[in-house]
This record gives sequence, C-alpha cells and structure tokens, in this order.
Amino acid sequence: MSTLIERHIVSLLAEKDDKAISLLYENYGDTLFGVAFKVVKDEDLAQDVLQESFIKIWKKADSYDASKAKLFTWLFRIVRNTAIDKLRSVNNKSDKEIQIDVSDVYNVGVKAINPEHLDIQESLDKIEDKYRVVLEALFFEGMTQQEASDELDIPLGTIKSRLKIGLRELGKIYGTTMALLLLLNLLP
Repeated sequence: MSTLIERHIVSLLAEKDDKAISLLYENYGDTLFGVAFKVVKDEDLAQDVLQESFIKIWKKADSYDASKAKLFTWLFRIVRNTAIDKLRSVNNKSDKEIQIDVSDVYNVGVKAINPEHLDIQESLDKIEDKYRVVLEALFFEGMTQQEASDELDIPLGTIKSRLKIGLRELGKIYGTTMALLLLLNLLP
C-alpha cells in the first residue's frame, strides 16, 4: 500500500468523506475480511464483522493517530477485536439459547400435533402473521430453524427472533409454560 494512498484515505476519513470507505474497502477489504475469517471461521459471520468494523472505523476515524500506528495496523486491530467480540457474542448466545434446530424434541411434525384439537390455531390467528408463519413452520411442519429460514426466505437470525416473540405472544394467551407445552404436544 502506497503511503500516498494511505494519507489520502486518512484525510478523507478525517473529513468524513464517503469516498474514504470505498477506498478502504477497495484497498484493504480482502485482507481485512481474511483477518475476520481467521478469527470467526465462517464466511457470513466474517462479512458481518467486516461491515461492523467499517462502521466502527467510520465512527472512530478521528481517533486514528498516524504517529502511533500505521493505518493498516489500526484497521487490523479494529477488525480483529470486532471479530473476537462477535465470536464471544455468538458463543454466549448459543450457550444460552435452546438449540431448537438440533433438538428432536421440537421436530415433532404435522401428524404429532393437531392444532384444531388443542385450539392453538385460533390462538395463532391472534398473533401477527410473521410470527405465526414461523411457529407453524417450526412446530407444525417439523422444520428446523435453518430449514424454515431457507423455505421462507427469511434470515436465520430473524427466524430465531420471530420464534422468541411468537412464543412470548402465545405465552400471553396461554401462559408461557402452557403455550410451550401445547406446542410440544405434551398436554393431552
């Protein structure tokens, strides 16, 4: 990387000129993606890290001090730290969540539950379509979260969020435990 281009990028960042991000991406994007990927070992997650990093770089542009580090070193640290934070966040979240997509308990299928007998269908009709569709896919059609994401063309994170909110909405109708038991077909 030429010092002239680096100085130009630094001056554009200092001026909050949008061209700085384009030049950063053009000149450092592949390398910084590699840094993120090396930490998170997942392409989609690495893309998220890179995007979050560019936002941080934009917001922290005034904190860059050329006398303390070269531009690449500063960028590298931001991306690496963002990747580590993302990995910790994902690991903590997955440790705390019920792993519905790998649990056979939730994969009960259409025949195992008859929503008309349990009066769930009427209750499902009371919640917003976007939550109902996800609940039906996961519990009545027996899809995993990943399968529902693919089938419904909704990002996996959105599926997880809508499942959580949908269960909370059903919980308001039946009581949280009762709603979960009904969906799991554990009640007569």
